[in-house]
Amino acid sequence: MSDDELPENPKSGRRETEEERLDRKWEDLLQELRVMQTGAQLLAGFLLTLPFQDKFDTLDDFQLGLYLGLVILATLTTGLIMGPVAIHRRLSGRHVKERLVASAHVLVWGVLTALALLVTGIVEFIFDMVLDRTWSSIAAGMMALVMVLLLVVLPHRLMLHEEHDRR
Repeated sequence: MSDDELPENPKSGRRETEEERLDRKWEDLLQELRVMQTGAQLLAGFLLTLPFQDKFDTLDDFQLGLYLGLVILATLTTGLIMGPVAIHRRLSGRHVKERLVASAHVLVWGVLTALALLVTGIVEFIFDMVLDRTWSSIAAGMMALVMVLLLVVLPHRLMLHEEHDRR
């Protein structure tokens, strides 16, 4: 059957089989994970170099707790990024790609959330080290707002706009 003979898939609006749609979605998820992996690695690398800096010995209890929380968050993010690959390795060839894509989709949202928290926490940590706790709270609050706008509000608005255009 040629592409012209395929019926339009109601889920995607494309002329593709369900298997082709799942393959495309899986490839999209992998590409997104590759981009996020690079960011997570850079942030984790930054955090791992800090104990070797002279100023690290001057951290107060809040800063040390924040730093250790950020290290845990960075490693959690790395684990979340690895999750879809591990699931794929275990389920490959079992004809459960829909379940694989759905699971990876949930994990990608976890990665996005963890990265947003990590970026916000690093802003708070740096501002607390360079300025003071008040400015660090303001900067972290502003970064959290930007993250919510970019990761929640904007995609929601785009989805509503798309639904409006379909009508």
